[in-house]
Amino acid sequence: MPTNPPIPVKIYDTTLRDGTQGEGISFSVTDKLLIAQKLDQFGVDYIEGGFPGSNPRDIAFFAEAKNLKLKHARMAAFGSTRRAGAVASEDPQLRTLLDSQMPVLTIVGKTWSLHVAEILRTTPEENLAMIEDSVRYLVAQGREVIYDAEHFFDGYLDNPDYALRTLEAAARGGASNLTLCETNGGKLVPEVSRIVAAAVARFGGDKIGVHCHNDSGLGVAVSLAGIDAGAGLVQGTMNGYGERVGNANLITILPNLLLKMNRTAHCAPNLAELRDLSLYFDELANLRPDPKAPYVGHSAFAHKGGLHANAAQKVARSYEHIDPALVGNRTRVLVSDMAGRSSLALKAKEMGVELDAAHPGMKNLIEELKEREFRGYEYEAADASFKLLVSKSLGQRKDFFEVESYRVIIERRGAELLAEATVKLKVNGESVHTVAEESGPIGALDQALRRALEKAYPRLRELTLRDYKVRILESNLGAGSRTRVLIESGDGHRIWGTVGVSDNIIDASWEALREAVEFMLTQG
Repeated sequence: MPTNPPIPVKIYDTTLRDGTQGEGISFSVTDKLLIAQKLDQFGVDYIEGGFPGSNPRDIAFFAEAKNLKLKHARMAAFGSTRRAGAVASEDPQLRTLLDSQMPVLTIVGKTWSLHVAEILRTTPEENLAMIEDSVRYLVAQGREVIYDAEHFFDGYLDNPDYALRTLEAAARGGASNLTLCETNGGKLVPEVSRIVAAAVARFGGDKIGVHCHNDSGLGVAVSLAGIDAGAGLVQGTMNGYGERVGNANLITILPNLLLKMNRTAHCAPNLAELRDLSLYFDELANLRPDPKAPYVGHSAFAHKGGLHANAAQKVARSYEHIDPALVGNRTRVLVSDMAGRSSLALKAKEMGVELDAAHPGMKNLIEELKEREFRGYEYEAADASFKLLVSKSLGQRKDFFEVESYRVIIERRGAELLAEATVKLKVNGESVHTVAEESGPIGALDQALRRALEKAYPRLRELTLRDYKVRILESNLGAGSRTRVLIESGDGHRIWGTVGVSDNIIDASWEALREAVEFMLTQG
């Protein structure tokens, strides 16, 4: 007999509320509006915007959010149940929720008898009335209400009967979903599975959601366990932003849910946009993307060991748990002292160079690479230097100029600090001698080098130094430690990286600068 397709899991994003409680996370009103539109385009079902009236930023956001023309997602405003002893229709916070004009109102209530007694300082029965009255009043005003059962798992372990009665109160009031919140983030998978299953047995999976935190490093795992136990809604944040160590990461939950658990969601057709979505949030939050983030990180499908790279080339799934393209990522081959002929050939191909693993120069290339990495070179972020090394080892490197000498002088003139660089080159058989001044030695070297070459190679005027990074190697040697310099350059069309290593920081920088120029000249 044909089976019915699985009911789509509803995706509830709380980045704009719970996510912004994370240390260092702050979004402007414009950011929040852009995020809401981005999440709608991706296909999430609910977007929680924050607490209406809690601060000027959220007041301004909700004033604008009511005018957003979202295609699928429903905007939610967040608040809590009425105060003890109050009347729901007269409660100022519930009125603020209604005034936000959001179609969905999410209210949080107490489910742990400890909180009822020690924080609310009211009776268990009054807490149940607070939940039911608040939900019923908001539903009567024509709003969808989602009930967040705060500390549900702690409350259930303390008093399962009372914890379930709080859900019953919200259900009687008309809540569309009862979300079980693992607020402290400390529960393990078996506990969450068992407790969610008990709630699903009582209310049905379409009524139950899960909201988990990552304090034990299990935010994603317990969220998936809750879905596996029958929950039909999952809450989380993009990139796991959130209080303390963060909320359950929707960027990781979604591919696991859709690709590993064979579940579906409205956003499933857009899964290939997942990496771009993750990077978008980091950009707005002004955070450096995590290169090791599951599925979407720069290193998520990077192969360094020679055996791995070779096997991945032959049968990708032998070392890749999914096709990276499914989440908008790609396979990368890294070169290192563990590289063999296959991985080097793969890396060269990735860079647009067809390199035969059986080429007689391959032995020299491998030996040179391993010797250089022993001295501290790394090519993972220096593809241009790697390409130049390949050309040299195979006897294909063209000499555009010859360095005769260079010199850098640092001089303080009162309050002004200047660096003067002198470069002597041989270009097309002619000696060229140039001098440049800048505030720093690297800038001075960069200017002097280009001035010496621009007459012969005018397009070097388009070259820009975009980034400069220094890493001290063997720091136990103090001032005599070896230094690695990584430089990122561009010409308005391409970006490339070069590396230099020396026990002199100026010399390491000069090597990386020189190779940046050489690489640009090889590009025709």
